[in-house]
Amino acid sequence: MTKHYFTIQNSSTGLYKEKGSKFLGFAEPVTSEDEIKEKLDGLKAKYHDARHHCYAYVLGADRKVYRANDDGEPNHSAGDPILGQLHSKQLTNVLVVVVRYFGGIKLGVGGLIHAYKTAAEFALANAGVVKKEVTVEINLRYPYEFTNEVMKLIHDFDMTITGQDFLEICITRAKVGVHHIDAVTNKVQLLADTGKKIEFTKITV
Repeated sequence: MTKHYFTIQNSSTGLYKEKGSKFLGFAEPVTSEDEIKEKLDGLKAKYHDARHHCYAYVLGADRKVYRANDDGEPNHSAGDPILGQLHSKQLTNVLVVVVRYFGGIKLGVGGLIHAYKTAAEFALANAGVVKKEVTVEINLRYPYEFTNEVMKLIHDFDMTITGQDFLEICITRAKVGVHHIDAVTNKVQLLADTGKKIEFTKITV
């Protein structure tokens, strides 16, 4: 089970020039394909006069969702070199777009591969890599009188509260590191054994 993943801290850019052609690299933190489409559409609108908008992205803690696009460049000469930079740095939830302005001199497939790889590398170098914990969202259900025990549970396992309802039966929604789940399960069972009926379930999306 994947417990951590690496992504970028902020949006960043990089520039590589070769024989008159300019390769503008853009690295963007993303979490969904809808967000990727929005970022791509924005860059295509801003740099509408560029010949190519090549890109690659990786999504998910397990890095199993990915795509590369050459946008009219020779097959595997643009998208794959960009994707290679994401894979080599073990990054996920990242989109890298390289916008090319043609300078009049053809670079050949080898030259294109080097240019797109380098522009992607420059953009990522300025982004700042961060390590993030894989979390699971859970629901905690409990009678109001056990609120202190639940708050202690949240503190002890470094959970992040995402929502709360204080009724006769209270509900607290929280995110917890996936590596804590077994320990949380055991702790809740121990509390139940002492008469403190606290239940929790994972929230599935």
